[in-house]
Amino acid sequence: MPTVGSGKYTYELVEGWGEIPNGWTLGQTAIVTDSQDRVYLFNRGDHPLIVLDKDGGFLNSWGEGQLPDAHGMFIDEEENLYMPVKNSHVVLKYSLEGKLLMTLGAWDQPSDTGWSGETTEIVGQAAGPFHRPTDVGQSDSGDLYISDGYGNARIHKFSNDGKLLFSWGSPGKAAPGAFHVPHGVWVHKDGRVIVADRENDRIQVFNSEGDYLTQWTGFSRPCDIYIDRDDAVFIPELDAFISITDLDGNILARWAGPTGAGAHAIWLDSSGDIYINQNLEGHRLLKYRRISS
Repeated sequence: MPTVGSGKYTYELVEGWGEIPNGWTLGQTAIVTDSQDRVYLFNRGDHPLIVLDKDGGFLNSWGEGQLPDAHGMFIDEEENLYMPVKNSHVVLKYSLEGKLLMTLGAWDQPSDTGWSGETTEIVGQAAGPFHRPTDVGQSDSGDLYISDGYGNARIHKFSNDGKLLFSWGSPGKAAPGAFHVPHGVWVHKDGRVIVADRENDRIQVFNSEGDYLTQWTGFSRPCDIYIDRDDAVFIPELDAFISITDLDGNILARWAGPTGAGAHAIWLDSSGDIYINQNLEGHRLLKYRRISS
């Protein structure tokens, strides 16, 4: 079977991976795996949270009628799920079994940013949480960092119990700390906050207090970020596919997708296998098996 990537980061596509019940469809999908390598799919469909096993077999679903517009997902060390419900302007914390544990934001009450509703246009002004939040990251101390998002231009830092600590960011195209659709966020173990600034084709890096450190360029609408235990950074791109970098943004591997569609979300399991949501209706879910280490 043909391989993708290079060197230490070489993979093969697992053909036909992922089974969902007949008649079900996956919309745009966020992905995480738990300690047993079960795969959680938070998607824009009638069955918003679908759980598969490592081999792609269907296990169960929940959230029907409760989670209308999925976008992004994170799982913490205690195996709680953090799930932005984009068009409802909230971020929800759930147990793996579907018990609601915390709500951040107010349902259907977007912050006032003067946004036109067009992704191609920068918001009028930065504001508080939330206006179509996109993703969640968590520091080792438990603080939450939420990218916000389509209708805002901010990163919000919350305590683990849901208290807003501060926010940073402004609408813009080139200046440090300016965002045009901050779409994904990851917090490295050293405290650096790494943000996929999608419509600016760059990754921005900040310290834990929101101070700008650097940026990485050369991406095509980066959407999400995952950092593995070896500090490799996995970045899906909407107008390309997958880039893998080191913590300075240097490319380690890069490849195009099997259909020509871009990638929207990414996660890795304990074996280093990659799960990807490609931006292609009806063919959302891909798994790549790592064949080098």
